[in-house]
Amino acid sequence: MRVAFVSLFTPEHGDTPARSRTRRTAAGLAARGHDVTWLCARWWGGEAATFEADGVTYRSVVVDPSPVGFAARIPAAVRRLDPDVVHAVNSPPTPALAATLAGRLGGPPVLVDWWRDHPADSRRVYPLLARGADAVSTPSRTTKTRIREHGADGSAVRVIPESVDLGLVAETEPDDRFDAVYSRRLDRHANAETFLLALAELRGRGWNAAVIGDGPERDRIESTAEDLRIDDRVTFLGDLSLDERVAVFKGTHVFAQTATWETFPTELLWALACGCVGLVEYQADSSAHELVEGRDRGRLVTSPAELADAIDAVGDLDRLTSDPAFDAYDEDAILDRYVEVYRELDAS
Repeated sequence: MRVAFVSLFTPEHGDTPARSRTRRTAAGLAARGHDVTWLCARWWGGEAATFEADGVTYRSVVVDPSPVGFAARIPAAVRRLDPDVVHAVNSPPTPALAATLAGRLGGPPVLVDWWRDHPADSRRVYPLLARGADAVSTPSRTTKTRIREHGADGSAVRVIPESVDLGLVAETEPDDRFDAVYSRRLDRHANAETFLLALAELRGRGWNAAVIGDGPERDRIESTAEDLRIDDRVTFLGDLSLDERVAVFKGTHVFAQTATWETFPTELLWALACGCVGLVEYQADSSAHELVEGRDRGRLVTSPAELADAIDAVGDLDRLTSDPAFDAYDEDAILDRYVEVYRELDAS
């Protein structure tokens, strides 16, 4: 298929989960032999209008990343490409909206991949985009609910979660130093204190724990461990590569997810695929509960005391280094779901 990605920004403008998701999808399609062009602001040097990387053709629609200027040029850029389908992102919303308007005038159908509502975006445009897209994909049911609140037809919104590389999981040797692990950027949403408070309630038991990640709250979180007198049993590992994190997850029994805000809990997904038991503190602004609801190797909690009880309760579960229940989240399987939507749109 010929697929045109419409995203003003790429990871080279500054990496974010949403931009990484878009690049992973585009590169995956190109690796399968699809003709993939990414319409974007220029991020490479020189005057060339295009740049090739990982099988994807990046085409400069504007030099400076102006959403208004980009949106004005998108309909003509899409017409010149004549793709079978457009894969746009929801933020900033005006370029995606321009693509949907072009689609209504005889252009290709448009799938909008909606990561989250960005606080800098106009709330007046979101309802127009939600109703104008031929289909919307989103990483979680939690975000799907918000898109429906913008006016989207629920039947047009498909939940396509994040993915993991199960080949990497299979080939990585476990790092079995720890019994429990927390992994996330240590910012104001991290809420790692819940994890530490739960561990403090279990100080009479034998355990070793790790906190993976760095960020502006790291010093304060480390001070909390000291105040709770568990700092000798909690290792702060800082930022680790994906390979290193997978090794820790494969060797650890419990993964604690306590962040107050999470569009999609990608670290939790990796940990579950690596065989961890997932213990999730329910948060209104997080979709993490969706990955463990109804699963034997998952628990939902609402407080540090409940988390401590859950850590204790799952101690008898077998230690695993992979979980086939998450095979459906493999990168190839998730890419199949995008292609299925593209084909449905192209055939309609």
